[in-house]
Amino acid sequence: MGNGMNKVMPGLYVGNYRDSKDYQQLERYQITHIVSIHDSPRRFHPDKHYLCVMAADTPDQNLSQYFSVCNDFIHAARLKDGCVLIHCLAGMSRSVTVAVAYIMSVTPLSWKEALKVVRTGRAIANPNLGFQNQLQEFEISKLMEERKRLKERFPSLALESNDREQCFVALDQYEVLLENKGVCEGQCKFGKDCPTAPFIIDSYHCYLLQNTQTPFSPSKA
Repeated sequence: MGNGMNKVMPGLYVGNYRDSKDYQQLERYQITHIVSIHDSPRRFHPDKHYLCVMAADTPDQNLSQYFSVCNDFIHAARLKDGCVLIHCLAGMSRSVTVAVAYIMSVTPLSWKEALKVVRTGRAIANPNLGFQNQLQEFEISKLMEERKRLKERFPSLALESNDREQCFVALDQYEVLLENKGVCEGQCKFGKDCPTAPFIIDSYHCYLLQNTQTPFSPSKA
């Protein structure tokens, strides 16, 4: 979890707390906007635009209440050719959940497909079960409304076709990685071995400690 942030879509990165403080890394990836999601989010860099979301990584934390405001922040930045880092503490659960919700909202993908897109770029991506349930509920009851709201708020179609294309490329890459055991499906149970890599498992997550995959690199930054 200390190998740096990962690109999951053009202009969209997921990382951890350490990545958010690493100014050289932020500059390397041309990060202009940061979504900081954890128990005590802070602004570290005065030249970056921040959205701070105070939320715990627990199954009963209501993270879906922030999906729309995060979507607006991320999409507005990307439409202006900005690059967004979404980070939490480990870059595994909270940040991934918000990234998945955004990808669902700007593409035709389901939550499970959007999670595969994120895992293609960041193999340790694994929202806790409560957040997975919230993503499923979001898809069932609120996704169509959110897609409509975003299109009304941001009528530009500048990102639409490329986002869709890059996500389908990522889904194809995910299947290859899965076949070659380069990525975990995220279904490892507490106390069980992960088939893809050495692991540490707590009650919510499967933490992958080794991965030899080449990160997903969309053709357009």
